[in-house]
Order: sequence, then C-alpha cells, then structure tokens
Amino acid sequence: MAFIRHLVRSNHINVTPTSFAEKSAKSYPFKYINYNVGDAHVSVSSTMKNIRARGDFRVKGRTGVTSSFHSIVRYAHTDIEVPNFDNYRRQSNKDPTQPASKSVDKRRFESYLVPTLGMMGAVYLGKVVLVETVRILSATADVLAMASVEVNLQDIPEGSTKVVKWRGKPLFIRHRTQMQIDKERATPLSALRDPMSDEDRHKNPKWSILIAVCTHLGCVPIPDAGDFGGYYCPCHGSHFDYAGRVRKGPAPLNLEIPPYEFIGDHNIVVG
Repeated sequence: MAFIRHLVRSNHINVTPTSFAEKSAKSYPFKYINYNVGDAHVSVSSTMKNIRARGDFRVKGRTGVTSSFHSIVRYAHTDIEVPNFDNYRRQSNKDPTQPASKSVDKRRFESYLVPTLGMMGAVYLGKVVLVETVRILSATADVLAMASVEVNLQDIPEGSTKVVKWRGKPLFIRHRTQMQIDKERATPLSALRDPMSDEDRHKNPKWSILIAVCTHLGCVPIPDAGDFGGYYCPCHGSHFDYAGRVRKGPAPLNLEIPPYEFIGDHNIVVG
C-alpha cells in the first residue's frame, strides 16, 4: 500500500504492456484508467486499442520498484446465467407470489405419507413372513396325529406286555398281576438307586406304562427278563423291576413314564 501511495504522489508513471514490450520499443498513446486498490486511488495511463481487456501490466516508478497486477475490464455480464432450481422445488412452492405458509400443511402431509405407508408395508410384510415361517416349520397333520396314540387295554392279557410306538419311541404297556403289584410295593425305598414308590409311578396299579428306552445309553430293554423279573437291558446289563425302577447295572435312573390318560375302563391315550 505504501508503494501505491508513492505512485499516486509521483507525477511520472509509465505503464508498459509486457506482451508487446519485447516486440517493439515504440511509444503508445495512453489514456487514464482508474483503479481502486484498498483505500488508495491510482490513475494509470493505458491504451485500449493495443492492450487487451485482460492482461498483465508492469508498473514502474521513480523508486525503481516493479510490481505486476491483473487487470479485468468487463462492461456486460450477459454470458452469466441465473441458476434455476425449479426442478428441486415442490410444485406448491414454484409460485413466487404465494407464501410458503399457505402450503405448509400439504407439504407436511406429503412428507409423512410416504414414510408412514412404507412402515405399514414393512410391518405387514414382516407379519406375512413370520406366519409363513411358523406354518412351514410347524408339525403337519400326520405328525400331530402321531403325537398321541390310543391303546385298547382289552387286547393285553394279565401278566403280559404290549409294545406300541409313540413319537418314534417304543412303549411298554404291562398288565400287572396282583402278585407283581404286592412285590413292588413291598420293596423299601432305601434299596432303590432312584427312589420312587410304586404308588407314585402308576395311576392304576394294574397298568404300567413306560418308555422302553434304557436311561444308560438308550438301548431297548427286554420285558419279562433280568434278576428282578421286570426288564433287562442287554447292552450293558441294567436290571429293572415290574415298576420300571432300576435295581442293578449302570443305568442311573428309572425308566421314564410318558404322559397318559385313561379313557373309560379299557382305553388309554398316550401323549
């Protein structure tokens, strides 16, 4: 800025266009162009005929200091287009004469309608997927029919055992004699590995319903065999009495009792 003030105070300023200086040493008539630089006002003589509207000038003063600056002279701006954002504006806001407050309710409705419908559709789709998944993975009618089995007890004579299939497992349905009932009820609980009274294992003392799977490693025992007359597992030598209680061998627990109900006096439903 001090340099500009020095130029203003000086009476001799030469302006030489750099693009023509090397081509010719001829002097050009100049006319003054005013430049405002900061708070200083500088008058520089130039020629509009030989110097372009945009170019580099070199200003020289008596101090011998040289500075260059860029000059731009534009008298019209018709080549600049005003940006148009109508493609990004809503139809209700394109009219500049209408205030935006008149269409605020409509715009809010449009803004909330699409997300709300999308959320409702997503919830309905999730419900359909969940229902169909449960339907596919659920048991079919024939499997549900096999979940329970009905047995006619009149077909089982006293002292014998009938084997039926329930949920892929064998069942022992024994018609016990009175001697077998008395024998098992006379057994003290202290002699049992898995203590359980005979009364607690039977709804009807004449009928013993057991899952025919050894509690040791899952083998199928043999009825009417073993040291106690009830069931014997040939795989590892476990012995069970007429109530299905383990009495000898590696089996840790008694034979399991399935859920069952009596239907009248001659039928039971297992499961």
